[in-house]
Amino acid sequence: MQKFHNILFVSQGVADETDALKQALSIARNNKAELKALVVCPELPNEMAKYKDNYELSLKQQLQKLIQVAREATKVSEVDVPVKIELESGTAPAMRIIRYGLRNAHDLVIKETEPKEGDKGFKAMDMELLRKCPCPVWLSRAISKKHNEMRIVVAIDPENIAPEGHDLSLRLLKLSRSLADECNGELIIISCWDYVLEDSLRHSPWIKVGDDELTRVVNEAQNRHRTTLEGLIQKSGIAGKIRVHHVRGDATEIIPQYVTDKNIDVLVMGTVARTGIPGFVIGNTAENIVQKLGCSLLALKPNGFISPIKL
Repeated sequence: MQKFHNILFVSQGVADETDALKQALSIARNNKAELKALVVCPELPNEMAKYKDNYELSLKQQLQKLIQVAREATKVSEVDVPVKIELESGTAPAMRIIRYGLRNAHDLVIKETEPKEGDKGFKAMDMELLRKCPCPVWLSRAISKKHNEMRIVVAIDPENIAPEGHDLSLRLLKLSRSLADECNGELIIISCWDYVLEDSLRHSPWIKVGDDELTRVVNEAQNRHRTTLEGLIQKSGIAGKIRVHHVRGDATEIIPQYVTDKNIDVLVMGTVARTGIPGFVIGNTAENIVQKLGCSLLALKPNGFISPIKL
């Protein structure tokens, strides 16, 4: 199963990020991974330059205190997971995070979500990471459950048959299985299908399709989608406790509602399904889903994704 080896925790130095730190420490311990913390902050203006050292030191000390609180809550000692803190100041924080991650070969970025009215969706910096950061991004929201009680759901689109989409689906399944094993042990797989022409064909005044024939075609579409999904699950090699939620309808409505109704803690999904185009924007479906989410999000991009941010 997929493991992380070099994790980056990102702090803005101004909020209580204990919940995200607890997730970072737990994931690092469970993966036996290195964990580094990066504070990204505005740069003091020239007229305040004499306060620079104290300003940066205070941000590091504040983060160190939060790390200690998170250690006590998770029982992850400094021996288990040492954390080195570094700081970068200036404009364009998302770009700085991505460049830092590229320079240091990080394979996971963890960050507390920026507060947003209604506690759903993500603000500008988080969205920029979802669009442009080449490695997986974990945007953390507060989780009241213990780590071994968290519920993990992965969204899979089996109809994305392009090689990079097929490979991404397999990676999503393997990674979410690893996370579920570390949490409550059950992996929930959600996949949405539809036959969008059914209503038009059933009520079209120009095309006459018999009800029985149309019903047969719709059932075949459902069965084909389910068979392809089950083939992906089998090919991924995952085992353990799995529940498949295969439902008809619009993924942009069904997935966020399912997350809310079932009190899901982490949604794992792909945000970009194509490679070879630098900065290819987040897919419309993914964009609409994440902007309705109120849980933590672990987002992956396909292998070969080219970030527009360069070193």
